[in-house]
Amino acid sequence: RKRRRRRSEVCRKDIAWQVLMKIIIGLGNPGEKYLKTRHNLGFVVVDRFAQQLEIECNQKKFKSLFCKMLVEREEVILLKPQTFMNLSGVAVKEAVDMYKCALEDIIVICDDLDLSLGTIRIRRNGGCGGHRGLESIASCLGSTSFSRLRVGIGRPAIGDTSDYVLSVFSKEDEGVIREASEKACQVLKTWISEGIDVCMNRFN
Repeated sequence: RKRRRRRSEVCRKDIAWQVLMKIIIGLGNPGEKYLKTRHNLGFVVVDRFAQQLEIECNQKKFKSLFCKMLVEREEVILLKPQTFMNLSGVAVKEAVDMYKCALEDIIVICDDLDLSLGTIRIRRNGGCGGHRGLESIASCLGSTSFSRLRVGIGRPAIGDTSDYVLSVFSKEDEGVIREASEKACQVLKTWISEGIDVCMNRFN
């Protein structure tokens, strides 16, 4: 009986100290050609967040650039899919399936044409708003029940939006995007430690 009690106590301790998993996904397109384009804001935020955590998101796994670290007893995955935007869900599903991660423990960072430049919006779930990366993720996961952090890039006054999202930021816009990236990193830290509801109340 004593042995059984000791084993059960150990099991309870293991459960109490079980590390939780969260996945942060930044959307963009791979390669130097797209590095500084508006459509790559998800990559920009993930790179800045990794820099703050003093780690590089450069391992190759799940058809992505990847890194893993412990943040406040939470195991956090940073993911930058390298499948091109329209197939982002293929990479995301591989990671989610591997780690058996619940959808509420996923957040996706992307650019948003319908928000003014530098504006940030956090949502628990919802539609994809015509964003091909979000659509791909929703299709592969079979659900839209994942959080998203949108960073506004605004709409062009003239011209095609497809060309606009693949163009680089102007010198004037770079400062605004830098500030937005810093705010997005604050959102991610809050999401990890306090959850999506606190993020929405504090930053929206």
